[in-house]
Amino acid sequence: MLLAEDDRAIRNALERALTLEGYRVTAVADGVEALAQAHRTPPDVLVLDVMMPGIDGLQVCRVLRAEGDNTPILMLTALVETQDRIAGLDAGADDYVVKPFDVEEVFARLRALLRRSGETNGTAAPADAPRQPPAGAVGRLIEAAGLRMDPQARRAWRGERELELTRTEFELLELLVRNAGIVLDHATIYDKIWGYDFGPGSKNLAVYVGYLRRKLDEPGAPQLIHTVRGVGYVLRED
Repeated sequence: MLLAEDDRAIRNALERALTLEGYRVTAVADGVEALAQAHRTPPDVLVLDVMMPGIDGLQVCRVLRAEGDNTPILMLTALVETQDRIAGLDAGADDYVVKPFDVEEVFARLRALLRRSGETNGTAAPADAPRQPPAGAVGRLIEAAGLRMDPQARRAWRGERELELTRTEFELLELLVRNAGIVLDHATIYDKIWGYDFGPGSKNLAVYVGYLRRKLDEPGAPQLIHTVRGVGYVLRED
């Protein structure tokens, strides 16, 4: 695991806690060190503070994603506004924790990220398959409401337009497509996607749904993801 946090007290405390939890941790103090270390020894998972001097966590995330690196990334942020969270997701982060945080929440989110990436505590799993398959390679498709998805190749289309989705966005959309027409409650979605229910006060799911809608929606075309107030979300083409 690679931990990048410029606050020495937080970095040292989190490094100790993660080590006691069983992770092998490399801790650095800024984004420049984080990128250098990630290139030298690719980690199983990254924990990045958003606000670091020089190169911040968002820039680190963008660089790695631009290089085709799909390593799970958990962002640490003191920024609580929705647009700040969206900026992190847009940069390619898989999840975030808002400061001040409970270390048990960090552990839970890391376990969920590693479970989804096929890795285990402190050990490296085989590298993920390439996000983009060779030309013409298409696996078994699932379809609903004008959407097509190839789970094996991790590709998705609305009509003829291919969607550029992050890991979490793809998994959320796949869950909705496989259950098209069925209202999925918040707890079910949290359990299936994150492996942990963050409670009624969490905006995590709403942020991801909003961002996914922005990628799916087209002018003049029907909205596909619908909110069922007080319950959850459903995929259908009205």
